[in-house]
Amino acid sequence: MIQVTELGYMGIGVKDLAEWKNFATGIVGFELADEGESDRCYLRMDYLHHRIVMHANGSDDLAYLGFRVAGADEFAQMQRQLSEAGIKFRIGTAEEAEERRVLEVLKLDDPDGNPVEIFHGPLTQFSKPFHPGRPMHGRFKTGTGGMGHCIIRERDVNAAQRFYAHLGMRGGVEYKFGRGKGAAGIVFMHCNDRDHTVAFGIPNDRRINHLMIEVDNLDDVGMTYDLVRKNKVPVTITPGKHSNDHMYSFYFRNPSGWAFEYGWGARAATYQSEYFEGDVYGHQFEAGGFGPPPDKK
Repeated sequence: MIQVTELGYMGIGVKDLAEWKNFATGIVGFELADEGESDRCYLRMDYLHHRIVMHANGSDDLAYLGFRVAGADEFAQMQRQLSEAGIKFRIGTAEEAEERRVLEVLKLDDPDGNPVEIFHGPLTQFSKPFHPGRPMHGRFKTGTGGMGHCIIRERDVNAAQRFYAHLGMRGGVEYKFGRGKGAAGIVFMHCNDRDHTVAFGIPNDRRINHLMIEVDNLDDVGMTYDLVRKNKVPVTITPGKHSNDHMYSFYFRNPSGWAFEYGWGARAATYQSEYFEGDVYGHQFEAGGFGPPPDKK
């Protein structure tokens, strides 16, 4: 089976592009790449042309997820794999691939209607070193793990798990709350050495609950936490350590109302099933926690 190799990029819709530019660079540390397009700009984390596209469409929500395959052969084989599974998709035009700065792209929707793109050949700019938008002790940790992981809305968790399995991911419930028929669980799906790439099972009003980005220096988590508190950005989950990926992290709201998780120190995927009933320590809910984000006033 052909599998996607990483979450390569993400598109988000925003209401206030200027506010997002300041937040993304001054709080998170992304590098802004503004190429003069009135309706969008780009955020860099590494040598890739971009990892996030901010679209000024007013939605304040996820616009699409871009999953990478290794190359042209895998791209063709993925099309056969999807067709055999009865999953509808379309091949993007040359113009659509150019818009994403990739060689080829195909487009489809997951069972909850979240737009998904599968691509190969991202524009990689080794001649353009990454420069964070504000000082950092280290760098964002991407590499073979891709840009990070996200939790998205899936009202039919079983259907979502089957769909992402057809993309070559594997996984299942890792956090289980309660016992018996009333038990609830969060499903985590894996495709590389990052513990998980996409997860679902948390009710949410919007398509996305949070995006996790990882840094390679613990001091950047501490400095970002101080910046968040100093600028009165709402913290949704306090610092703590997860049981599944062992990530030390905290969560905070972005200008669109959903959350970033900022983390360090995750262990690699174990490729074996296990489940947990809580975290190692910390991660107390504040300002909504994992609940639906409040509408921006």
